[in-house]
Amino acid sequence: MAGKLDKEAAKQAKKEKRAASKARRGQIFEAFKMQRREDKALIPWMVGAILVVTGVVFGIGFLLDLQWVLLPIGIMLGVLAAVIIFGRRVQKTVYSKADGQPGAAAWALDNLRGRWRVTQTVAATTQLDAVHRVLGGPGVVLVAEGAPHRVKGLLAQEKKRVSRLVGETPIYDIVIGHGENQIPLRKLQNYLMKLPRNLKPAQVDALEAKLAALGNRGAALPKGPMPQGAKMRNVQRTIRRR
Repeated sequence: MAGKLDKEAAKQAKKEKRAASKARRGQIFEAFKMQRREDKALIPWMVGAILVVTGVVFGIGFLLDLQWVLLPIGIMLGVLAAVIIFGRRVQKTVYSKADGQPGAAAWALDNLRGRWRVTQTVAATTQLDAVHRVLGGPGVVLVAEGAPHRVKGLLAQEKKRVSRLVGETPIYDIVIGHGENQIPLRKLQNYLMKLPRNLKPAQVDALEAKLAALGNRGAALPKGPMPQGAKMRNVQRTIRRR
């Protein structure tokens, strides 16, 4: 009986794995179709990557009299390069569309890779300016988005509030934008990754427990960047009612 149940469980797990794989392939294909419609250079770049990488590997093989042995390896490496190019161009398009929209920084922080603890909208205004708090190896990182003349004061207030609890823990502040001393949205993750690692995981856990008591100030932003053309007045009215 137990053996039969194990076989059924294994069969079900295999079925679920195939379904997940199929769904993942479908998502990639849809992303490819959307990117191809908007990015006319995508196909030339991908084909060029395959041809160049394959040609280089084949040329090395020719010098070593191993060209036909290395040709399949060259093709595989060329396809890998094409996939990397596809991923980067999709990412560039996504960030380009999100850039400047309310909630874009919150969305980008939610998609961070690595062990980051993100608390969205720890401070905000009814004009959809916001400060988000990120905890990690560097310490506390406050990320502000919105109008520079408004977020400057909002950021300063939040930094003062946090500093009362964290003691000597480093606090970094970032304003998302394209002006002086601002970080573009697409460079946010790279900027965070380059910050010095000042804390160990256990210290980050302790820091998170301390800051949990602070709570959030202000209204929550929409989840993710707002669609282009959304009516700002309607959103502000909704926030005021909360």
